Amino acid sequence: MNAPLDYRPPETDPLPIIHEDAAILVLDKPAGLLSVPGRLEQHKDSLILRLQAVYPDALTVHRLDMDTSGLMVFARSASAHRSLSMAFERKAVQKTYVALVWGEMGEDAGEVDLPLIKDWPNRPRHIVDHENGKPSKTLWRVLERHDGVTRVALTPLTGRTHQLRIHMAEISHGILGDCWYGSAESMSARNRLCLHAFELSFMHPETGEALKFQSKAPF
Repeated sequence: MNAPLDYRPPETDPLPIIHEDAAILVLDKPAGLLSVPGRLEQHKDSLILRLQAVYPDALTVHRLDMDTSGLMVFARSASAHRSLSMAFERKAVQKTYVALVWGEMGEDAGEVDLPLIKDWPNRPRHIVDHENGKPSKTLWRVLERHDGVTRVALTPLTGRTHQLRIHMAEISHGILGDCWYGSAESMSARNRLCLHAFELSFMHPETGEALKFQSKAPF
């Protein structure tokens, strides 16, 4: 979503910290707040800058879209940052999202396998491109169907920009409140993007302990 000039990001006082230790911080990012600063002046505010005001050693490892809420992990040292970054590159970090999508899905589970590429004339939008797109796969599983809407768990097997949003829209089940992808009905159905990073699992960068964090979707 392109924020208007008078846009005010949500408050994070106190910071939404889920876990804290000497090596990492796990936060529950609210929808409407950038993960990292953007280029435009009205996009300078971000979760990492708010976090570094309290924890100057915090380092960004990955991102969520501004309109997506949910779990993010931050490193607190160069070694922890290297370890976590490598884990993301090796796909050793498991991420599960919860979304509300338009329509009641007929099947209980499935996979979307559609290659994606940046839509340069309309960036930061992305599009499906079977010739030049990068491989992109998403697993989906129905959690609940109710009144023409489906609650689904989404597991991205790749990490392309806007992947979950596009993949759901391409199978005619756009995420509610997504102003870029989907149908007119799904776009106008909610006043926020109904996409939340619900679960995050990874090995602790220093101890090697298996960690799993969860955050209930606020919709």
